[in-house]
This record gives sequence, structure tokens and C-alpha cells, in this order.
Amino acid sequence: MRPGRPARVDPAVYFHYVSVAVVLGLGFALCAIMLGLGVLLRPANPHPGKLTTYECGEPPSGPAWINFNIRFYLIALVFVIFDVELAFIYPVTAVFRDWVARGQGAVALAEVGAFLGILVLGLVYVWVKGDLEWVKRLPVEQAGEPPARRAA
Repeated sequence: MRPGRPARVDPAVYFHYVSVAVVLGLGFALCAIMLGLGVLLRPANPHPGKLTTYECGEPPSGPAWINFNIRFYLIALVFVIFDVELAFIYPVTAVFRDWVARGQGAVALAEVGAFLGILVLGLVYVWVKGDLEWVKRLPVEQAGEPPARRAA
């Protein structure tokens, strides 16, 4: 090999890239074929009733765009956070015995403890704020104090 000239790459290395490209191409082709068959085979009989909101076979009652209580989202987010925490902790527990055998058990335990400590602090924060309660209580006004103005 001369200086300044790139080394020759074995053509067999490109085979791995070609196989990935073929699989991606087949995936896109299959999607296109399925969508095309759907367009060709499905019946086309438009009707205004088909454009209405579907509510499990019942006639729609009211508009489809309504405000949901934010607590639904808060509870869902707290659930997702602790569910992901379990997904992060499980692999550590699966290999913890091997780490102890190699002498790395104390470090791994400290890291897992710090991780769980941060999550417990988050749980305490959400609990103290009252976001885990389904029905949130309004603050009680004291006698003699002017009523608090509520934001619209």
C-alpha cells in the first residue's frame, strides 16, 4: 500500500449494507402494496353519517372536543415514570449477582440507591402537592379575610 492511498475494502463488507437495504426496500414495498390493495378493493360509498363521531355504537352526545380534567394526564405521567423506572431497574437486578462476584456490588448498589432515591423524592413531591388525589380540595377561606380572586 502506498502512502496517501486509501486501503482497499473487501467487497464482502458491502454485503451487510446491501442486506439491510433489501430488507428496508421490501418493507416499503409491502406497505405500498397493502395500501394500494386497500384503495383498489374497498368499497367507495361516501355518506355524511360516516363522518360523524363514533361513540361505541351510541349516537353522539355533544361535541367531540371537550376539556378533560388535567388529573388524568398527571396520573398517567406519574404511572409512566414509575413504569419506566421498573424497566431500568430490572436489568440491574438480573446481573447484580455477577457484579458482586466481580467486586463491583457496592458501586452498583450505590448507583441503584441514588436512582431510587431521586424517584422517591419525585414521588414525595407529587404526593405533597396533592397530585395523586383524584378529587382535589379547594383551600378553605378563613373568616375575616377577603375571598381570594380566582383566575379565569
